[in-house]
Amino acid sequence: MITEIRKTLRERSPLIHCITNPISINQCANVILSTGARPMMAEHPEEAAVMTACAGAVMLNMGNITDVRKQSMLISAQTAKQKGIPFVLDVCGSACLTTRRDYALHLIDTSLPSVIKGNYSEITALFDPLYSSSGVDADKSLSEKDAANTALQLAVRYGTVVLASGKTDIVTDGKRLALVDNGCIQLSTVTGTGCMQGALCAAFLSAAAPLDAATAASSVFGICGELAQTGKGSGSFMVNLLDALSTLTDKQINELSKISISDA
Repeated sequence: MITEIRKTLRERSPLIHCITNPISINQCANVILSTGARPMMAEHPEEAAVMTACAGAVMLNMGNITDVRKQSMLISAQTAKQKGIPFVLDVCGSACLTTRRDYALHLIDTSLPSVIKGNYSEITALFDPLYSSSGVDADKSLSEKDAANTALQLAVRYGTVVLASGKTDIVTDGKRLALVDNGCIQLSTVTGTGCMQGALCAAFLSAAAPLDAATAASSVFGICGELAQTGKGSGSFMVNLLDALSTLTDKQINELSKISISDA
């Protein structure tokens, strides 16, 4: 599955439109380039519809949100819905800020993303209006079992794919459940890795069905994190991560991928 997705991307070189935050915009663009796809990071409201309409897939990321970006993401989501273009919504910060949660739910209700992405806490916050956490990191008290149950119910509620990232990434469409055990703790020591995973998911979404794209992106990004580990520090790790993404081989994927899929 993963090797075929990567082959398709290299052959087609689709445009991937991202409206994301300035904290990770450079890393996200480089992740997309590493797949053979072409990134476009246009966020002005007057450009959002045009760029979305010609994209193979879209990533909308709610990190470091602004009024202008909120307007652009709404336009992009509506355009994607009208044109049948798949898109990922990364609900960054929705567990600690009700403004972001409300906005995410509005986008979901009006445009329905192909993939809803967030960490365990963010996915829980979308499902349970009484839940909240501190900051943008996942609540460590949430177990894999709890997160999987919530992701399944959220996927059923909206009829879409949910990607809940954590020590084990959980991907589900409400009927099937994929658990991805690739990754390493060092991914949490640098900023923007969640956004990068979302960008990779969008690139894969241009070449595969949502469940397959999200599962593949989780595994590939986790494998690259494993390959990038270093004792030199965060700067070297980020460089190694980008190197791993751009040099990853099918052989490494086949040997290192840790995916289990079952009926929900």
